[in-house]
Amino acid sequence: MRILVHDYSGHPFQAQLSRELARRGHQVVHSTCTAYVSGKGDLASDVSGLRFATIGDGVRLRKEAYVRRLGQETRLGLELARQVRREQPDVALLSNLPIPVLVVTAAVLRRLRIPWVLWHQDVTAIALKSFAAAEVARSMGLAAKVFGAGEKWSARQAAAVVVIADSFVRVHEEWGTADKVTVIPNWAPLDEIVPVSRGNAWSAEHGLDGVRTVLYSGTLGLKHNPVLLVRLAERLREQGSPVRLVVVNDGPAVPVLKDAAAARGVELTLLPFQPYERLPEVLGTGDVLVVLLGPDAGQFSVPSKTLSYLCAGRPVLGLMPADNLAARLLRQAGSAVFPPEEPALEGAAAWVREVLSDPARAERLGKESRALAEREFALEGCASRFEDILYSVSGAGGHRRRP
Repeated sequence: MRILVHDYSGHPFQAQLSRELARRGHQVVHSTCTAYVSGKGDLASDVSGLRFATIGDGVRLRKEAYVRRLGQETRLGLELARQVRREQPDVALLSNLPIPVLVVTAAVLRRLRIPWVLWHQDVTAIALKSFAAAEVARSMGLAAKVFGAGEKWSARQAAAVVVIADSFVRVHEEWGTADKVTVIPNWAPLDEIVPVSRGNAWSAEHGLDGVRTVLYSGTLGLKHNPVLLVRLAERLREQGSPVRLVVVNDGPAVPVLKDAAAARGVELTLLPFQPYERLPEVLGTGDVLVVLLGPDAGQFSVPSKTLSYLCAGRPVLGLMPADNLAARLLRQAGSAVFPPEEPALEGAAAWVREVLSDPARAERLGKESRALAEREFALEGCASRFEDILYSVSGAGGHRRRP
């Protein structure tokens, strides 16, 4: 098949899927959006049959300027549509697209009669409703209705839908699209994110050797309440276990973290997103890795950074809803999950303090994290399921070639 994969975010495991599809003999174009600032995966081609492409070059998204952002994302949708028209794939696989980009692309794919698969990573309308309920922006209430209609319409245009957790199925039942839904949980690249020594070149470069660290690496929006990270470090200091808080992120949370850390006297190392090839060293520098997820995103968002943390073989603290799929994975690995709210920080800090004071336990938790990742994140089975779905909707004919 000729396959176009567009992952707006540029995450590691989507690129890994494209590599595997190319290895199986398909011609794959893997497209990402450079305007979206996040930690990116390995977006360089090293496999015959795979080519990387981008949209959004030279565009700087203004995430908090909602009206301007709507216009920008609509234009990005048109750019992606032109890319699809140029490539003329047998089938497209779309992941992580903002609703304006998704709607425009779905409309053009329909006109071109190119079948496509929605890889549904987040239910955007539900996230916007939570924003409105929390009075982050009252205008989000109207946006949730409009975007919800667009998301629903797009799902109906897709020839098939892949969701990342069983909880998404209920939404598609309401939309009338459940009959074309397949559940395939996300994973992380085991061969790219590997455990490394706590003392490594990256930790030495940033003066973190011999410094007890609590580390967060990944996207971090205001809806996640980034101040919780600072308050966690503050609680640890009050409990007699001071740590250096290390946050690797670019975005609106950065000034919030700086101000909160300065106000509370918390030691903070704040760094921009690091090159993907250094991610194992970055994660290896954390004595405990922390993941945040807002209380209203429990069933309809699975933070992929959790999966990378498990691959890195480190103890992980989840400040997230207990019913989230990532929370269940952390509990299976023996790590801890607490509600993402202020009253829970006392218990969360106590757990971190216990791990930091018991190196044998920390080592055991790290090994359990990696072991769980190796059991859950086998690429071959996931790739085969995607390949079957793409074949079923592409009209390309033939049968899947087993590797």
